[in-house]
Amino acid sequence: MRTRSAVAAMSVVTALSVSVTPMAAHAASPAAEADAVFSNVSVNGGKDVVLGLTTRKTVTISWTATDPDGILASWSYLYNGPNVDDMNGYLPHYPPPGDCTPTSAARTTVNCTLSFGVDAARDFRKNILAGVWKMPGAVQDSGDDWTEIDVIGTGRFKRAGKVTVNASPEPVKKGRTITVTGKLTRANWESRTYTGYQGQAVKLQFRKKGSSTYTTLKTITTGSGGKLRTTTKATGDGYYRFVFAGTGTTGPSTAAGDYVDVR
Repeated sequence: MRTRSAVAAMSVVTALSVSVTPMAAHAASPAAEADAVFSNVSVNGGKDVVLGLTTRKTVTISWTATDPDGILASWSYLYNGPNVDDMNGYLPHYPPPGDCTPTSAARTTVNCTLSFGVDAARDFRKNILAGVWKMPGAVQDSGDDWTEIDVIGTGRFKRAGKVTVNASPEPVKKGRTITVTGKLTRANWESRTYTGYQGQAVKLQFRKKGSSTYTTLKTITTGSGGKLRTTTKATGDGYYRFVFAGTGTTGPSTAAGDYVDVR
């Protein structure tokens, strides 16, 4: 945000918690004697926001603003795109000022929060929106001078991922080959379906019957359409699963273990 009208009218979006060194912004008004600084920036409690096709979530952002002239109000939000003049998207659609609590009567420092709803079906219709979202900040001080900067922190919105698994044959003789297949897909916000995610590393893990711990047997790469296929030797009764760690644009996923009886 760089002008007062932008602060009053803009919508915004959110994602990850970031702790930053307090940043001094250039003041929008040439009459300003001192710039505000921002610190303690947090988005969604430090977690990525992972959205499927119909996911609804409440996201909270928070920040601390300090201005030696005293603070009347402060704003923040998240947007996706190169800068505030060239955005792909933003939330909430009608952003109010933050709910700010002063730490003293002079109001030189305020702690602010803003919560809003995110609806994947309404707000995320383009895959380009997956990834980094930027969080700007603005302050109006008691002398009606404005400090506005484009980025005080960043976060991520991600497309939900899904991975499946099937181990066969069942039952199988000890020492024989087990074939493990599956598929990795992710939410496609444009087609409104889950589509295959090719070229991604996925771990095959095994948990012995009676144990609570999975061990990684190997890492394989998804093929065309996100398909997974590999083999392993039957060593004993237990559960096989695929685990996808996620990427910068897609959330992680773990398949439920598929039990194989070894005789």
